[in-house]
Amino acid sequence: MNTFSQALLSAYTTFQLGGPCRQLVECASPDELIQTVQKFKRENTPFLLIGGGSNIVVSDHGLDTAVIRYFSSSPLVERQGNDVTVSASSILDDLAIFCVDEGLQGLNYTTGIPGTVGGAVVGNAGAWGKQVGDVLKSAVIIDDQGNTKTVSADYFGFTYRHSRLKETNEIIASVTFALIPSDPVTLAQERAEILKKRAEKHPDLPHEPCAGSFFRNLEPTSKAERRQAAGGFLEDAGAKTFKVGGAYVFEKHANIIIKGPGGSAQNVHDLHLKMMEAVKEKFGLQLVREVRFAGKFDHSLDKTQEGFW
Repeated sequence: MNTFSQALLSAYTTFQLGGPCRQLVECASPDELIQTVQKFKRENTPFLLIGGGSNIVVSDHGLDTAVIRYFSSSPLVERQGNDVTVSASSILDDLAIFCVDEGLQGLNYTTGIPGTVGGAVVGNAGAWGKQVGDVLKSAVIIDDQGNTKTVSADYFGFTYRHSRLKETNEIIASVTFALIPSDPVTLAQERAEILKKRAEKHPDLPHEPCAGSFFRNLEPTSKAERRQAAGGFLEDAGAKTFKVGGAYVFEKHANIIIKGPGGSAQNVHDLHLKMMEAVKEKFGLQLVREVRFAGKFDHSLDKTQEGFW
């Protein structure tokens, strides 16, 4: 466990954006996380929890709070029969690799998705029509008083890209997934194919900083039984040509914002509003963000009246 004062959050987010915070505490294991949360609760210290920093835009002004970074550079995971228990600090793709090596099917679709297991559960992350909530068996969570409890999948109220933890102050410490045996060779081939497909339409994250898909896909309508890709509406609305300051829309995928040279968090904020407005004007549709904003932003361009985290 490490503690830093006035740490620049740009070093801890995939957008490579964000000013300083009062204090940053790095935790890797559930025990370290629980101790830190309970300490902050006793001291009445406000804090923000982040994982891999892959789903957040932090203000250029930084945060007037402490930050807990719950992240492990190597997976903290163990197999029990066909169940896998993993620290929520583990990288999601590391868990996918572990499951391939162990010959366990149920999470291979998470291949290549950035972020930690905890963030994936909170946002019910997924791809190819599947989501982590489908195979979650139980989890250890920390409530808003700092107490721990074990809950089942039903507790999360999973829906598309959503769990109840988005509305509560509860934190995931560890997760158990119920998987099924499969052939490791077949799983490895499937993983390779997924990585190939992702490389064809997703940015090279270290060199093209972003947060992946910025908006949720749209729910099915009477005209379409399947969810409709937000990127399709954005592309038809001309978003691939949009740029604000150093932030621009990725040329291969209209639902991804890239931080270019000189880009700022405010640029990303303003560009995402421009994208939302274009879709609303052309199609009468209101896009919903997957990405969170944290800290102070100039909201003068915001016509959505939604507010920000």
